[in-house]
Amino acid sequence: MRVLGLMSGTSADGVDAVLADFSGPARRPRWRLLSRAMLPYPPDLRRRLIGFGQGAACCAAEILDLAEAVTEVQAAAARACDPDGRAELVGCHGQTVWHRPPGPERRGSSWQLLQAPLLAGLLERPVVHDFRAADLVLGGHGAPLVCPADEALVGRIAGWRAVLNLGGIANLTLIPPAGGPDGHRPLQGWDCGPANTLLDLAVEHFSGGELTYDAGGAWARRGRVDEALIATWLQEPYFRQPPPKSTGRELFGRPDLDRRLRELPHDPAAALATLTAFSAAVVAQDLQRSLRPVELLVAGGGARNGFLLEQLRRRCRGMIVRPLADLGIAESDREALGFALLAWWHHRGHPGNAPSVTGARAAAVLGVRADPPGRRAAAR
Repeated sequence: MRVLGLMSGTSADGVDAVLADFSGPARRPRWRLLSRAMLPYPPDLRRRLIGFGQGAACCAAEILDLAEAVTEVQAAAARACDPDGRAELVGCHGQTVWHRPPGPERRGSSWQLLQAPLLAGLLERPVVHDFRAADLVLGGHGAPLVCPADEALVGRIAGWRAVLNLGGIANLTLIPPAGGPDGHRPLQGWDCGPANTLLDLAVEHFSGGELTYDAGGAWARRGRVDEALIATWLQEPYFRQPPPKSTGRELFGRPDLDRRLRELPHDPAAALATLTAFSAAVVAQDLQRSLRPVELLVAGGGARNGFLLEQLRRRCRGMIVRPLADLGIAESDREALGFALLAWWHHRGHPGNAPSVTGARAAAVLGVRADPPGRRAAAR
């Protein structure tokens, strides 16, 4: 079955799209990547989305306009990836604007901005969306969700294998070995902390809005890392919290950057070097406390930051650190491909979450299906 996956992450830089073909058993599918595309958000839309996601005042009419604009960019990315309309199904994550993990006194909730019926109508294809809700209802965090897809797509090796996504937030998947005493251990995964959220905001701050990211980590490379400050930051409550755990801009957004800027060196290069190394350090600390994978596969926009990768390799000693692209999944494909697989699992009635990762009480089929108006749902 040909499925189109659409993903826009916490960085809100645009929409990644992949067209993939899935067949065979749901748990261990055969898959083939047919095409890919990336469509950036217009600068004004990105600015409004980030502002809204960090608490900027926004009236109901503006929220409606944002949801419609996001949906139209999703549709344009889908057409760029699949101009001939070969997809039979679309899996669309939407744009997260707020994520609230469950706590002692309140349930978890997560808001992905999207008008799914409109997207289904524009593409004339059924759309599976709202992937997080079922896991949240079952007491889970609703995140990270792509961990079971990671295991299904990259498979197991002789030892523990980790997949690291360096998007706005750094999240890990730990895949158990193919055999041995740990072969029956459950899949693991969690959000480590900031990857690009603080970095991108800092680059915008220091460049006066002229730049939105540090290309290749070149600016940070000119600065000196403040290791003592990083060691202090690593003692903050979120980084000491055991999994399951999930986070986003609501914790690591502009207010958090403003706090850290008061502690960072005044030199922009030194501040960026320290923030970049901090992103690597939160991952390394989590891995040191876990089951020590033999291999770390890196994906996401941060995989293009050479200085960040150098910091990861220095801090994750004893592990093979290499791009997920070595396995045929480019850095920008991983999450879009994951949500394409989750949509296919929804179609097959196969559970998409991992309670061992999210903390949900049970496994569940994820997503809600929106069919094009006027078209009967295809037989399942």
